[in-house]
Amino acid sequence: MSIQLEKEWKAVLAPEFEKPYMLDLKRFLKEEKQHHTVYPPGNLIFNAFDHTPFGEVKVVILGQDPYHNVGQAHGLSFSVQRGVAIPPSLRNMYLELRDDIPGFQIPNHGDLTAWANQGVLLLNATLTVRAHTAGSHQGKGWEAFTDKAIAELSARRSGIVFLLWGRYAKNKAALIDHRKHHILTAAHPSPFSASNGFFGCKHFSKANAFLAKQGIEPVDWQV
Repeated sequence: MSIQLEKEWKAVLAPEFEKPYMLDLKRFLKEEKQHHTVYPPGNLIFNAFDHTPFGEVKVVILGQDPYHNVGQAHGLSFSVQRGVAIPPSLRNMYLELRDDIPGFQIPNHGDLTAWANQGVLLLNATLTVRAHTAGSHQGKGWEAFTDKAIAELSARRSGIVFLLWGRYAKNKAALIDHRKHHILTAAHPSPFSASNGFFGCKHFSKANAFLAKQGIEPVDWQV
């Protein structure tokens, strides 16, 4: 597993790589890769951090774990590489954006790198997965690492908008100082739950309004 982390994040998270849980995780991944295909590729595991330096994070969108089919995962939550079919949850995000952001045009791809480059941290709680086996790397240590990332953002930064969709993400609110940051919660955009509060949440325009109120450049959500 590469630990070539973006320099700002490395300054914050470097101690984590020497902790027992991370050493166990490294051993697990080494063994896993000997017998299975693991997504995303090693050079993209920390893609969310590489595209969105610690000091540039404006919005956090938290996912659970990477997509597990060929060509999908590239280290950004909800995002897939170009040329790959748009997953249902992301398609529902696009539908909400169309209704929420004037002029938003639904794209023909699912690559959200443009968001990440503007300060939207697209962070999965678990950063790897075994091919074709959803959730297969949960409980192996990644959650401790990404929880630390969230906690450090909460402690060292202020004015970040956290978009927490679904029960799993909402539980991460305990890591965030609500006096310093803005937390928006809704149902998950999955087809199983989007109609229970994700559609109509207007989180994208609300996030931009909160950023603008602080004098921070809003996110151009068009990709």
